[in-house]
Amino acid sequence: MISTIPRIPSVSHCLALMDQYGMLANIRAHSFMVARVAETIVSHLADGGGESPPPPDRNMVIAGALLHDIAKTLCLDGSCKHAEEGRRICESHGYGEVGGVVAEHVVLSEFAFEQYKRGRFGPKEIVFYADKRVKHDTIVTLDDRLGYIIARYSDGTPATETRIKENFAACLELESYLFSYLPFATHQLVTNLTTHHFG
Repeated sequence: MISTIPRIPSVSHCLALMDQYGMLANIRAHSFMVARVAETIVSHLADGGGESPPPPDRNMVIAGALLHDIAKTLCLDGSCKHAEEGRRICESHGYGEVGGVVAEHVVLSEFAFEQYKRGRFGPKEIVFYADKRVKHDTIVTLDDRLGYIIARYSDGTPATETRIKENFAACLELESYLFSYLPFATHQLVTNLTTHHFG
């Protein structure tokens, strides 16, 4: 019988992959902070008690967060899209499910708001949100991050800026549902951050 249990890389293997693919130090620092934010969120969702749906797999969330920018250094020259290339890298190492999380960290293929209302969040939602809260290696608000993304990644066309703003508007709605199941407010994320350091 073929196992259906997803293969998830350990933290040490994620760090080895960062080395293998030449991840720059600043991207690594960003990834560590995204992983801390993601771990904080999934850990506190787990504290919700019997009334709350089970949280997503913690190890899957951490691996997805650590590897979300695994291809960023390779794609800095514009030769590839780092989310898709990141998926390919993860799949090439046998981590298909993690690759799916990595592929959607920039834009989710679907916002399942009816599920979010009921407290059901997958690894991809947690990693997507955590990435939006971290500028470089500092936790910021979604508004702060939006301004940076527009300045850094918009090609100057109204259509691109509109797509970015729509993505963040959906993320803001995701945030409202997510924090309705957490024991602290969005501005208290920093003070509730896990002490786990991944580097």
